[in-house]
Amino acid sequence: MARQVLVQNKMQRGYRYICTEPVGKHFAKDFKPDLSPKQMLALGVFGGVYMRDATKEYPSDWFTKAKFAPKETDKTRKHYHDPTINYFKVSASQPLSVWRKKGWIYKDDPRGWFEWYCRYYMGRRIPEEDARQIQRWCQMTRHIAQVRKYCRVGEEHCRPRQRQALLHWAYDSRKF
Repeated sequence: MARQVLVQNKMQRGYRYICTEPVGKHFAKDFKPDLSPKQMLALGVFGGVYMRDATKEYPSDWFTKAKFAPKETDKTRKHYHDPTINYFKVSASQPLSVWRKKGWIYKDDPRGWFEWYCRYYMGRRIPEEDARQIQRWCQMTRHIAQVRKYCRVGEEHCRPRQRQALLHWAYDSRKF
């Protein structure tokens, strides 16, 4: 049965979408992420600031172990993310402004790929956009190849920025 979701957060107000698939099921055949959004948030991604204001849109259990940066931050800093919250303790993100400039942001997902993934995981389907985002996800495999080429299995301190970036794309880079 289709479910309608109303979004009310800092970046979107009044946006509605329909979930036509069960949560976490019926993904495209070439899209096999290693990690769910809940697992990603618990590991530590995006410096702990991603989706702090969007918790009502998703299941509450996604956030029980989520690593978020404190909301009280040093107001003199331009960005409020804390790379030490990330699993690999490094920053592996570009500012949202870069994503916008490069045309990587879909109008209905103003936060980018991870927001698309969360909504896709919840059951929303937008065939053309899904295909574009899945293609972008597939392109991250070049980073897996580099980690495998230059690092030994389990050597987590090797190429931490690439490993963290892979976590941001739902690849479990602790495995290789």
